Amino acid sequence: MKTELLKILRASEGYVSGQQICEHFGVSRTAIWKVIRQLKEDGYEIEAVKNKGYRIEKIPDVMTVAELGSRLRTEWMGRNCICLETVDSTNTHAKRLAEEGAPAGTLIVAEEQTGGKGRRGRGWSAAKGTNIMMTLLLRPQIRPEHASRLTLLMAMAVAEGIRKVTGLPAGIKWPNDVVIHGKKVCGILTEMSTEIDYINHVVIGAGLNVNQEDFPEEIKDMAGSLCVELGEKICRAELTAEILEELERLYEVFLRTEDLSSLRQRYNELCVNRGHEIRVLEPGNEYTGTTDGINEAGELVVCKADGSVTRVYAGEVSVRGLYGYI
Repeated sequence: MKTELLKILRASEGYVSGQQICEHFGVSRTAIWKVIRQLKEDGYEIEAVKNKGYRIEKIPDVMTVAELGSRLRTEWMGRNCICLETVDSTNTHAKRLAEEGAPAGTLIVAEEQTGGKGRRGRGWSAAKGTNIMMTLLLRPQIRPEHASRLTLLMAMAVAEGIRKVTGLPAGIKWPNDVVIHGKKVCGILTEMSTEIDYINHVVIGAGLNVNQEDFPEEIKDMAGSLCVELGEKICRAELTAEILEELERLYEVFLRTEDLSSLRQRYNELCVNRGHEIRVLEPGNEYTGTTDGINEAGELVVCKADGSVTRVYAGEVSVRGLYGYI
C-alpha cells in the first residue's frame, strides 16, 4: 500500500482527499493514517488538512522498496526489489539469492556497501546514503560467450539515464565505465555462473557516484559525481528507475540477436574512446592506436599506428585525457 499511496500523492498537484484514498484501497481512514505515519517515519513530509486531505511536500532521498516501486515503469526489471541498509557487496548478495532461486529481474540496492569490488578484484566502497549501489539478476537464455555484452548494455542504460534525469553529457569509456567531463562517475561489474553450454545466472552491478562530494586523495583527480558536475543533489530513486527502464528496453532488443547490431550506432555515439588516441594494455602486449568504436560483437575495433586493425575483446584500455593518461 505504501508504494501505491506514494504514486497517488506524487501524481497529484494538490490535496488528495482521505475518502478518495480509502475508496481506492477499500480500507478505513485509520488504515490510511497508519501508512501515512509510516511514510513520515521514513522521512516524507506530508501535510494533512481537514476537509482537504493529504499532500506530499517533501520527498527524502531514500532507496526503499516503496520509493523505488512508486517510480518504476518497467514490466519486470526491478519488480522484485530488495533494499538493504548495509551490505558487503550487492553483487555477492545477488549471487547468493540467485543460487536460492530468485527470479530474473531481481534488483538489489544498498544504502551502504562495505566490500564492493570492481574489475580485476579492485576494492570499491561508498559512504552511506550518497550513491547508487545496485545489482540486477538476469537469467538470459543466450550463449555464455555472449554474456559479456550485457556489460555494454548496462553502461548504455546508465549513460542514457543520467542524460535524461540530469542533462549531463554522460559518455562511456569502453567497456564498463561511465564518465562525465573526463571523470569516472560509474563502474560496472558483470559476473556469471555457467555450465558448458548455458547460463545459470548473470549479475550486473553498477556503482554510481551520485551525491558524493569528496573523494580519497588517490582518486580525486579521476573520480567525479553527478552532484559535483550538476551543482545540486539528485534523487537516486528517480535515476535508478530511469536506468532500469532504459536497460529493460535495451535488453529486449539485445535478446533478438544476442549482439549489438541494433544498438551499436547509439553505443558508439556515447563512446568517449572514439576520436582519441588510446593505449591498449594487454598482458605482454601494449600498443597505441585509434578507434571509431565497437563492432556488432561489442569488441573495440582499434587501428594501430602501423595501419593494421585489431579487435579488443577484453582488457584494460586507457584513453588520452582520461584518468591521468597523457
